[in-house]
Amino acid sequence: MIELVPFLILSVGVFAGALVSGVAGFAFSAVAGAMLLHVLPPTEAVPLMMICSIAVQSASLVVLRRSISWRGSLALIGGGALGIPPALYLLENVDVWTFRVGFGAFLAIYAAYMIFRPAAARLPLGARPHYDAAIGFAGGLIGGLTAMPGALPTIWCDLRGVPKEQQRGLVQPFIAVMQVLALALLLARHSLPMAVLEHAAFGLPALAAGTAVGLVLFGRINDAFFRRIVLAVLFVAGVGLAY
Repeated sequence: MIELVPFLILSVGVFAGALVSGVAGFAFSAVAGAMLLHVLPPTEAVPLMMICSIAVQSASLVVLRRSISWRGSLALIGGGALGIPPALYLLENVDVWTFRVGFGAFLAIYAAYMIFRPAAARLPLGARPHYDAAIGFAGGLIGGLTAMPGALPTIWCDLRGVPKEQQRGLVQPFIAVMQVLALALLLARHSLPMAVLEHAAFGLPALAAGTAVGLVLFGRINDAFFRRIVLAVLFVAGVGLAY
């Protein structure tokens, strides 16, 4: 049986990650990992976060299915799939700590600046597949190194002033596919500890509750408040990576 204190921390971490991901569409691992990595070894915490995050993304895809644009996400997804292999190579052969700190600082500075930047100052960028593919590639590469594949596509949408439903419709499929690919590659290299499945079962009620609350809140907030939430999540995630 799982001990009470670790179980409570696991439940709170999973709930918080699912809540944020349900509202903002990303950053499950950034939020949940801050708690789960204190009670679980990385070999169990990382695949657990991947499984839970995929579950949240799957629920979001179902609930927001009318806004989902798989065709519009194809360029992002294609570029992201190409970005994962070099990320895995770098993880295995290079010390990526400096990169993570630098990217975390970039996220925090960008978010802090954009919170106070007027909406009218956003870049008038139209939808261009080759730009989307480049952003997807960078997102897949960065996601493989930081576990945040959705950060850069989210910033790309924010710069273009994309409304919240359209943003979720474009970024959500990208994140879901990147997470499935990452989990598949992880399982191809390592076996899945049985403890991970046990932890996932224990955390299921908290995961379901956090996802439901997050998606309800997403449906009730306007574009301006959604943007502030996304920027706040990017800021917190950036600080977490940097420190």
